[in-house]
Amino acid sequence: MFTRRFLAVILIALAAVAADSRAAEVDAPAPKKARAPKAKRVPSTVGPKLADWVEPNFPFFTSVLDARKAGAGLPENNLTVRGIVLNLGHGCWACFDPDLLRMSAVWQGKGVTPTSLAPGSYLDVSRKTPGGEVGLPEPDGKLWLAAGIYAGWQAGDQLALDDPREPAPSPEEIGRGPLPEPMGRFDALRLVRDGGLVDAGVVLEYTAAGTKVRERTTLSEQNGHPVVERHFELGAATRPMRLVLGTKPAATALSLGLAPSAARAAELVDEKSVWSVRIAPHAQPLMFAIAITTGGTPVSILPHTLPSKPAAPRWPQEVTTSVKLSTAPDAYVVDAIALPAENPWHRGFRPADIQFLKDGTGVAVTLDGDVWLVRGLNDAAGKPRWRRFASGLHEPMTVAIRDEQIYAFDKNGIWRLRDTNGDGEADVHELFSNAFGQTADMREFPSQIRLGPKGEFYIAKGGQQATYEGKHNGSVLRISADGRQATVLGYGFRQPNLGVNIRTGLVTASDQQGQYIPSTPLHVVRDRQFYGFLAPFKPKEVYPSPPAEPLTWIPHPVNTSALSQVWLFGAKMGPLNDSLIHIGFNKPEIFRVLLNERTPRLQAAVVSVTHAFEFPPLNGSVNPIDGQLYIAGFQVLGWGNVLDVPAGLGRVRYTGAPVTIPREVVPMDKGVLLRFEVPLDPKKARDPGSYSLQSWAYQRTYKYGSPQYKADGTPGQDPLPVSSAYLSPDGRSVFLGVRDMKPVMQLRVGWSLATAGGKAFEENAYTTPYELAKFEPKAEGFGDLQVDLTPRAAIAQVAGPVSAEEGKRLAQLFACVACHADEFNPIAVKSGPPWKGLYGTEHKVFVDGKPETVRADEAYIRESILTPTAKISAGFEKGEYAMPSFAGILNPSQIESLVLYVKSLK
Repeated sequence: MFTRRFLAVILIALAAVAADSRAAEVDAPAPKKARAPKAKRVPSTVGPKLADWVEPNFPFFTSVLDARKAGAGLPENNLTVRGIVLNLGHGCWACFDPDLLRMSAVWQGKGVTPTSLAPGSYLDVSRKTPGGEVGLPEPDGKLWLAAGIYAGWQAGDQLALDDPREPAPSPEEIGRGPLPEPMGRFDALRLVRDGGLVDAGVVLEYTAAGTKVRERTTLSEQNGHPVVERHFELGAATRPMRLVLGTKPAATALSLGLAPSAARAAELVDEKSVWSVRIAPHAQPLMFAIAITTGGTPVSILPHTLPSKPAAPRWPQEVTTSVKLSTAPDAYVVDAIALPAENPWHRGFRPADIQFLKDGTGVAVTLDGDVWLVRGLNDAAGKPRWRRFASGLHEPMTVAIRDEQIYAFDKNGIWRLRDTNGDGEADVHELFSNAFGQTADMREFPSQIRLGPKGEFYIAKGGQQATYEGKHNGSVLRISADGRQATVLGYGFRQPNLGVNIRTGLVTASDQQGQYIPSTPLHVVRDRQFYGFLAPFKPKEVYPSPPAEPLTWIPHPVNTSALSQVWLFGAKMGPLNDSLIHIGFNKPEIFRVLLNERTPRLQAAVVSVTHAFEFPPLNGSVNPIDGQLYIAGFQVLGWGNVLDVPAGLGRVRYTGAPVTIPREVVPMDKGVLLRFEVPLDPKKARDPGSYSLQSWAYQRTYKYGSPQYKADGTPGQDPLPVSSAYLSPDGRSVFLGVRDMKPVMQLRVGWSLATAGGKAFEENAYTTPYELAKFEPKAEGFGDLQVDLTPRAAIAQVAGPVSAEEGKRLAQLFACVACHADEFNPIAVKSGPPWKGLYGTEHKVFVDGKPETVRADEAYIRESILTPTAKISAGFEKGEYAMPSFAGILNPSQIESLVLYVKSLK
């Protein structure tokens, strides 16, 4: 008996069709002078025409800024990893570094080159983010002023031009995190207005050497030249202080402005071509200003009081969308919630996560730096109402809620977004925590933030670093409840995505198959363990400690791209209440994680809940009002997905129909215990032919992923014949007698059963049995049972109907479509060649590594099923794996039906 997922397992080798070639593309550093291709508008099939990524009427956005090639005697090490880019208007820009409290660059021009993930893929959906720290966003214009890698504020009389932070593992790495807190700490960015409704941009608030600082940067004009003005309010200081401005070209002029009463409080000085403002100790608050202009002549400037009144709403309009209810008869269905793609600002909407306030208001964050509030998701009218709440974040992927406050995790750190005047929009971006490192590597994604049981947070950070080794790339960290401390729970992840049990504090994390990660793992993260991934510049397979093994491995074809986990606490989802759910991205699906606590070591199995998604899912949570699971997601289409939908939001809804998902899958010393939520058809349940089991192993190497290996070390899977099957008196549990059960890296347990009411169902579970529990028949509800472990002879396969329709059914049943599309789609990249239009064409292949051209006739298709490595399709010849043979797996009638189906796809 072979179920739908079994073929997905044996098709793991089809990852080869693109593994080595795509792996090299994904992980190789970009060219040194990488530039974004000319942006192109999103095709009409994807969504409405979009406005520019940088909105001209919003005063800031956040970005990496690479000014190391500015020339003209400016600093050669000026890389801002966490940059607040201030849009001053009229083509003038300034970048503030909240880690070093410095204004790293001031320039005039077009802004910032759109080479990072969000702006680069915003209008060009085919763009993929390169790895490493080359081809970074740069100032697109002429620099007026630039600062090196030193503290922007310093205490004492001496100017220090070194980096005061603790070095990263790679000494060359600039992204070392914030200054030591006694030297300074960034607090918040405040959106303000002057007097009535006049937008006054932003005020930066931070502490420098124990002194409170408020700063606003604006643009004016004098003598026909634009003037960038930095205005400061400085608290009392008992020691001398210094504001380090940086280095300027000859054409730039600097001026210091002081109120007459404070004429001797500060002076503008040039020390070794580095300009700064020396500030004397002062018992009263001090105001001063700096003017920066390229007019060649200093200008006069006076400081002014900085505004504090919250800015007026920018996005007061609501956008109403709709909900399309699924009509599927399943127990768990996915309702489609339309996104606010059509909005007054022509703003793109790529949601990465949705979390909920207590009243059911959804908080959705987008890759492009926006946070939206959505109300009415559970209203009977089905008309969700969306409103923009915040913007300007640096490629955030996730949000969390604590005490009804919104925390967004982006590359700058964790922002607490506050609406201080109740007008429905955030006017304060409080940097709750940047107590951890962040490099400029464009794949150090801010993957997850989740709340812990004591008010602490847990975050996951991307780890595919390709240039230098940073402090926290590829780590899962605990952030203290006050945001001041970060503790590494685990490191050595490739691209972790996590979940946190809010009741127990258990932290889980998935990872992405790739170099050093042989298949898809699901881990428990704790004790600062190492989880196996090494950067490409590290010595191959030289591990700092033995890699931690996961709760369970999951076959790569089953879960090609693993994402986050969600605990269904407070849910109204029937048997899934309080369960752990795992999200799969590339082939959209959610899985139930069945924790096995019957042995000293915690173990787990995964089984599918639903794959009825029409968009790529990433993250989500339970709505406390209706108790259903909401999941948001988007795709950067250059990476591909089995769908060609760029983004979506779905509600996984429990319909009340019978649930055939098991609640326990437990490998035991004499077989496997299965427990279901519904009574089973006794005849099918007691038939050993209703079940199939296979086991195999992986190998962890520096190469991309791993083939599957039998116990003897040869490629393939070991079958585990089911000797007997027993049904419990209540009809809900089955014990499968299996001879020679042993711990293995990967065990597949498949079944094809029916409920007592006659509804047929089939599925597979995947687990890694490190330890085998002892089967006690009476304790498990089977009575006085002697398990028959006599080997059972294989049952000959019975011929079935031969037709194209049967072939289509088999292609779905055996998950052929997971790797082979029935049509070519450059957006929905598959791991195998498409079938549509294949039959009868001249087809380029490789035979023993040499190119040939063959005709794709019936014989070729049949040979590809039975001996797939004989001829490998061109474009897929560099794959590390090879598709295994289906000889002995598919019977002759099934093979003929598949041939007819491929022939029909013209």
